[in-house]
Order: sequence, then structure tokens, then C-alpha cells
Amino acid sequence: MSLEAFEELFEPADTHVARRLTAIANEPDESVALAIAVAVRALRGGSVCVDLRSIADQLEMPDLPWPSPDDWLNAVRASPLATDKPVLRLYSDSTADLLYLDRYWLEEQQVCDDVLTLLSSTLPGAVPGLERLFPEGWEEQRAAAEIALTQSLTVLTGGPGTGKTTTVARLLALLAEQASLSGKPPLRIALAAPTGKAAARLLEAVQLEIDKLDAVDRDRLPELKASTLHRLLRTRPDNSSRFRHHRENRLPHDVIVVDETSMVSLTLMARLLEALRPDSRLLLVGDPDQLASVEAGAVLADMVDGLGERSDVRIAALTTSHRFGKSIGALASAIRVGDADEVVSLLRAGGEHIEWLETDEPAEHLRKVLLPHALRLREAAILGDVTAALSTLDEHRLLCAHRRGPYGVRFWNHHVERWLADATGEPLWTQWYAGRPVLVTANDYGLGLYNGDTGVTVVRGDGLRAVVAAGSEPIEFATGRLPDVDTMHAMTIHKSQGSQADEVTVLLPPEDSRLLTRELFYTAVTRAKERIRVIGTEPSVRAAVQRRAVRASGLAQRLRA
Repeated sequence: MSLEAFEELFEPADTHVARRLTAIANEPDESVALAIAVAVRALRGGSVCVDLRSIADQLEMPDLPWPSPDDWLNAVRASPLATDKPVLRLYSDSTADLLYLDRYWLEEQQVCDDVLTLLSSTLPGAVPGLERLFPEGWEEQRAAAEIALTQSLTVLTGGPGTGKTTTVARLLALLAEQASLSGKPPLRIALAAPTGKAAARLLEAVQLEIDKLDAVDRDRLPELKASTLHRLLRTRPDNSSRFRHHRENRLPHDVIVVDETSMVSLTLMARLLEALRPDSRLLLVGDPDQLASVEAGAVLADMVDGLGERSDVRIAALTTSHRFGKSIGALASAIRVGDADEVVSLLRAGGEHIEWLETDEPAEHLRKVLLPHALRLREAAILGDVTAALSTLDEHRLLCAHRRGPYGVRFWNHHVERWLADATGEPLWTQWYAGRPVLVTANDYGLGLYNGDTGVTVVRGDGLRAVVAAGSEPIEFATGRLPDVDTMHAMTIHKSQGSQADEVTVLLPPEDSRLLTRELFYTAVTRAKERIRVIGTEPSVRAAVQRRAVRASGLAQRLRA
């Protein structure tokens, strides 16, 4: 067997790492090099490990000259790369033999140990204000709060509109009351999220709920601030995966709330957990059915899976959505459980809130939707009406799985701009034009802008200005001050996570697209507040529902054990 026989499977970087490591260790066995290349490839796909026994079936490449699983595993175990200062690690149980690169094996074990240590602490559960802050009709949220009061680590799950933010705000008020009654100083609270946009949205939503509370509850709470997890942990210029807060320099906070936890990678979760004080509380909030982190790991889903089977731990789950009409909610539920027949039936039934355009030639259908929206944006922008422009922007989103190609964001952004030029008779000679919708693609703390913020270019007396909906009031900038923005007539489903629009159009790629998964489809559909339009063939719909974004991990197994 030769590594070259598998060249169709790998990128050059995969085989380069394998060759380099085996050369350093004087390891001549080609099956060990293959194992390393497979593990590196898995990381690129979001998995932190790989099951050598089932890899041929997983990749649907049984015709390649794979080693026999037992011989392969024995070769890896005997290799100096797995024995002397190990670079490779194996984790085996009754279900799988998982191969890791050392760093990810250590991080996964650390996350497991830190999670179980947090859960082992006992906390007082009763707070007098529980019934007052979670009155009749709030049974799900009250049950979640009761769980959070008794556990140092709480996983709070729920789909869009299930009241996660309301629960967080009122739980913070309960914890502040608990501290006050115990004679403790005011709580030090941190709100955080993987992205700046998600952090800003969390702060805005939690503050909105806190403002509805009684004065006594509001007064017990400190002024809340939110940041990205990277900023909370304080990045280091010399190391991209380590931070200034760690086991020897813990975070000072009593309570840390992390929103959009499904987007947190294994490495980032490891860094957060090691920086927590032993007596602090951690509340992880998110939807485990949404897309996972762009980096390796699916920590939230693993925690729900692993901790959910323990008798000594409870997951706080909210299941009733108050955002959607019944039809969109039913569609989202059918996608989440993988019922392709029900999804197709609901799409065919259509109605006021659901539309299905069953076609693989979407151009004319999209033109009818996107051009009127772009013209309304342009009209508001030319009039300099910021409120109307930003409101129009949130009326509709076109969501694509791909960034490039005929089903990608760049392709359709270009199409809309061409349609605009044809409709107005004014060619778009420059990147910036009146009515250009923009998506911020990098955090800029100096300007108060975050990756994921959205805005519109409007006409002012001195020229064009970009108006970005950041926080409670929009902010205006000269276009030259915003280098890190993309045009947003269309956006990727990954970028849409955490946002919503009145009406959403989802463009599904062909059924053989590797990006087409249940998690992607569910995330896209649940961005719609009032109406969802799906464009794609029935085979694409069925492929999206039936194909899971499987990420290999041993965290759930470790947490169960």
C-alpha cells in the first residue's frame, strides 16, 4: 500500500504533514502515514478525530486499497508517533476506535474533565423570586431556571423564538437576588458569543428584557457588557490558540453567559473552561440543531448528547417556539427530525407562510423577488431615508449554501447588480452605489463594528455614506472607512446564523453538493420570521433533509462515561 494510491482523497497539505511527521519519527509504515493524512483531512471537515474502522464507508470510497482495520490500528499503536511523546492518540470504546492528533485528544479530554468538575459542585437552588420572575404560563422557562440554579454549568437549548434570551435575563435577576440575600457583593456578569454581531445582539436582547423587570430586580444587576469570546479571554499576539486568561490567571466573573454556543469550536471551549474560576457559573445557550463551528468540533451537540444520558445532570431545554406561524414551525421541526416525506408534503402544501419553487433554473424566479427589493432599497437610499433603507434591508434575505459558482453568493450579487443597471439605465461603475446592501466581514472595535453587522449605502449632501445597523442607533461612515465589507444582495447560510428577516429565500444547490445538509437547511429555514421560500428540486430537498453534517468526536462518549 502506498499513500500515493489515495491522492484523490487528499489536499497537498494533508500528505505533507503525514510525510513530514513519519520522516521525523523514522516511521516507514505507509499505513501510519495514511492514518495521519486521514486525521488532518478530517480536521479540515470539522471533525476532531477519525474512526479508522469505518472511514472507507464514511467516505464512500471502498475501492481504494485500505488496510484491514485491525492491522491498521495495530500499526498505529506500535508506531513511535503514538508511543514516544505521542503525536497520535487513540481513544477506544465499545463503539469505535478513534484516532486523534495529540492536541485535539488533549483538548477533548480537558473539556470533558472541566465540564464534569463544574457539574460536581453543589449549589443552593431555592430563590424566593422564582415564581415572581417566571409566573404562570412560563413553565418551560421556569423549569430551565430551576435547573440553572442548581448547576454550576447549565446547557440551555432551544430553537429560534423559544424564549432563551428571556430566560437568560430573568435568570440573571434571580442569581442577583440570590447573591443579595446571601450578603454577597453584586455579581460580576459577562455576556459573550463567538462573533461580535452575536455578542452585540445578545446584549441588546437581554437588556431589553431586563428593562421590563421591576425596579428592585434591575437595581440588583450591574451594567451589562458583551464581547466576543476572544476578547473576553484576551487574545495574545504571539499565539492564536492561547489567551491571557487561563488556569493561572482566571476570569474574574461570577456568571458567564455564552450565546450561539453551537458556533464554538473545541479549542475555544477548552480555553474558556480552563479560564473559569471554580466557583463561577457558566450558562451555555444555543440550538444544537444549527450549523456547528467553522473550526473543528461540535461541542454543544456533543454536550447535549453526552450529558443528556447521565442521571446526575439535566439539560435545560425550551421546545415551544413563539416566533413562527404553525407552518414554518412545522417545517423546521420536520427538517430537524429528518422526516423528508413530511418536509416535501409541507412544501407542496404551501400556504401564506411557505412557498416552494421546484426548479433547478432559479434565475427568473429570483429576479422577480430580488430586483423589486433592490429597487426599494435604492429608492430609500437616494432619498437619504435611513430608517426606510434599513427597514427594507430586513424585509428579505437570499441565503445560499455556496460562496462561489452558479448557486453561490458572488454569482447572485453580480446578477442583482446587473438587473439593477438594466432596470435603471444607470450602469454601476463603482463598488459603492446608492442602495448597496453591505455585510461587515471583520470586527473593528475602534469603529464599533462587528463581523455580521449589516447596512446600506445612502446618499448624503457630501456624497455616499454607509449606514450600519449597529446597536440601538444606526452609525454612518464614509465608505472609504469600511474596507472589510461584502455586497449583501445574497449571503451565505453560515453568515446568516443568529440573524433573521421577515421573508427568507433559500437557494438549494444540486443534491450532490457536499454543503447540502440537514443542519444547513434547518438554519436557513429558521432565519424567517414570517415567510420562507425554498428554490430547488425535490432531490435537493430530500438530500438536504437526509444528509447529516456528521463530525467525528469522542466528547459525547467521554461525557457519558
